Amino acid sequence: MGKTAFLFPGQGSQAVGMGKDLYEHLPLAKTLYDNANDILGYNIADVSFNGPEEALKQTVNTQPALYVHSYVLAALLKEKGLTPDAAAGHSLGEYTALAVAGAFSFEEGLALVKERARLMQEAGERNPGTMAAIIGLEASDVMEICVEAGEDGVVQPANYNSPGQVVISGSREGIQAALAMAKTRGAKRALELPVSGAFHSPLMGYAVDDFGKQLDKMTINMVDLPVFANVTAVQVSSAEEIKNLLHHQLTHSVRWVETIQNMVKDGVTRCVEVGSGKVLSGLAKRIDRGLELANCGSQADLDKF
Repeated sequence: MGKTAFLFPGQGSQAVGMGKDLYEHLPLAKTLYDNANDILGYNIADVSFNGPEEALKQTVNTQPALYVHSYVLAALLKEKGLTPDAAAGHSLGEYTALAVAGAFSFEEGLALVKERARLMQEAGERNPGTMAAIIGLEASDVMEICVEAGEDGVVQPANYNSPGQVVISGSREGIQAALAMAKTRGAKRALELPVSGAFHSPLMGYAVDDFGKQLDKMTINMVDLPVFANVTAVQVSSAEEIKNLLHHQLTHSVRWVETIQNMVKDGVTRCVEVGSGKVLSGLAKRIDRGLELANCGSQADLDKF
């Protein structure tokens, strides 16, 4: 039997209404959402279920909302007897993966995510920047473009999402220069993304020190299942390493292609995207066509498992 991995989505996958069906019909979901409201000091359930979209799109809301929704679904799958053999999450999703793997409790993880979201939003306001997707070029070509465009402003690869899809991040000047170069070099698409900051770039530097202090206060446990880290694309082994990698993740690239490839090498044959949307299962399909893929984002999806 091949192994099953849970994949947890990050920012951009949110949708108004996510989690509402779970909250209304499943006691465990209601308990976790009510806990989350207490920890955050505001009603994340209301923002998740009712929006408006503009509110849910703000980093300070998006990250906790996605973390809670994905964690609730994983807990409900566990109630049904389905636990993963491995896990990974895209950017914010890495926190859900670590919580599900026992590195910290739901509550501790949410308190950490709350701080991460606040600091990242502030970093985006202090050092405005943006992100863009480049589709149809090799990763090495995108890296070269970033180096050249770096003369105009900060720009670096942020997410290696799938073969032929790289997201870049940096200052507006750096991104505009990189987009112009990508188009002349034959990119199928090169477009700016609607984000509130230059995530996974040096422009998040403002958040690094304060977030490091938050991590230092935390007790992190050894994970009880393999979690593949964004920064290295390999399994994390020690609590100290988890702290270091979460710290670096703010300003470093998400190596998603290698993450999925390394999971497959480790015996994973099935991936379940646990949370809102189908972004990660779509990427996984492009990375390895042999994977069996499933989604769990709603009560209807849960009922299929």
